Amino acid sequence: MYLGIDVGTSAVKAAIIDATGAVVEQSSTPLSISRPQPLWSEQDPADWWAAANSAITKLNSSRRSGVRGIGLTGQMHGATLLDRQLRTLRPAILWNDGRSAAQCVELESAVPQMTTITGNRAMPGFTAPKLLWIREHEPIVFAAIAKVLLPKDYVRLRMTGDTASDMSDSAGTLWLDVAKRQWSAAMLAGTGLEEAQMPSLFEGNEITGQLRTELSEAWGMSRVPVVAGGGDNAAGAIGVGVVKPGEAFLSLGTSGVLFLANDRYRPNAAGGVHTFCHAIPERWHQMSVILSAASSIDWAATLCGFPDAKPLLDLAESRNQPASSEIFLPYLSGERTPHNDPHAQGVLYGLTHDSTPAAIAQAVLEGVAFAFRDGLDALLATGAQLNSITVIGGGARSAYWGKVLASVLRRALTYRDGGTVGPAYGAARLARMAIEKASVEVVCTPPPIVEVIEPDNRWGDIYAERLPIYRGLYQNLKGTYQRGGN
Repeated sequence: MYLGIDVGTSAVKAAIIDATGAVVEQSSTPLSISRPQPLWSEQDPADWWAAANSAITKLNSSRRSGVRGIGLTGQMHGATLLDRQLRTLRPAILWNDGRSAAQCVELESAVPQMTTITGNRAMPGFTAPKLLWIREHEPIVFAAIAKVLLPKDYVRLRMTGDTASDMSDSAGTLWLDVAKRQWSAAMLAGTGLEEAQMPSLFEGNEITGQLRTELSEAWGMSRVPVVAGGGDNAAGAIGVGVVKPGEAFLSLGTSGVLFLANDRYRPNAAGGVHTFCHAIPERWHQMSVILSAASSIDWAATLCGFPDAKPLLDLAESRNQPASSEIFLPYLSGERTPHNDPHAQGVLYGLTHDSTPAAIAQAVLEGVAFAFRDGLDALLATGAQLNSITVIGGGARSAYWGKVLASVLRRALTYRDGGTVGPAYGAARLARMAIEKASVEVVCTPPPIVEVIEPDNRWGDIYAERLPIYRGLYQNLKGTYQRGGN
């Protein structure tokens, strides 16, 4: 058996797969986010470690004892700063933190060849601008930095004692030469850092270390190898078999991602498209990213007085029709693709006396779908071919949301067995590849199709008329965001 651990934003998840690749058990432990100031988003790395221990020990002990290898995945871009004793210096700054917009401009000026090296524009979500912010605002902390790790790699450190990372997650730091799959001296110098402060690099299906003895005893398993793994999106792609050019997935997690696999480095930074290494050798991927996907539904549920998202989704499904006048802009944490605007704010527009919680729920589902349509158009503008879209993430549990998405995108969406398991499943698959020396083709077969949701053409026509209104709202409001106190 193989264990995958996903250090997410809202929870740490663990999944065990058997030798055939079937998921036999999974568990999770929730996490909370600290927002001490506007635009800030932080977590204590100690909470990741506590949640990882909790999620793992919830798994059946007999299955844990049969684990042969562990793969890691998790939220990307988080700046986890360690001193010489490998102790954390401050809370980690997360992917959806928007405080470093000024530092993005500074970095692009300091390293004019940045987009060629990294395949990406500087955005506040990436790791490198966060370090420039630390250098400017917390110089004592910056001077004490011995290592910078990503969230899953901090958990790896606690598991094995090694400072290591994989290509896909490291590509999201803006310190990696994405074409060459190595650290870039120019990008590190642009933030006042050196390669010695970076973790060692591995491909996602390579072993980085072994589980520490005291943990193997506590978790009831042997001192098994720990595998590099991947960033959450690349691991999610491994889980659903999105590894060939033209294959894509749409992830409905806290954030939203439209991920397209490639067999070569094809950057298009000007379009707000991210270009990263895949979690397997000699593969890359492009993706568009929205910062608030399922988290928008959670926000709306709280707004409407529900304990969680399910009752709100049920209301929308019972209503079963497009929104009448309500339009939602899901920019609750700013936005990446296509706007690259950390100051963008959420908007609920077009409310009337007839706007019920069900109507608001519908508008929120549609707003996230419109944001994905922006991302789809940005990907297609690169000349990329997109042949199929598989849906993954917690939001994949709602077939009704799938109908809205398919109708806005005008494309069929495929739902596969295990799609809701997400990145933890892909991390376990990477562990299997490493331990069994198995090929990508053998391990990364797409799981069986559970359902294909086709677009509703009538709804699609309605959404085609409303999409320009959605886009116009951002254009008309963007000049007010910073002045609005964000």
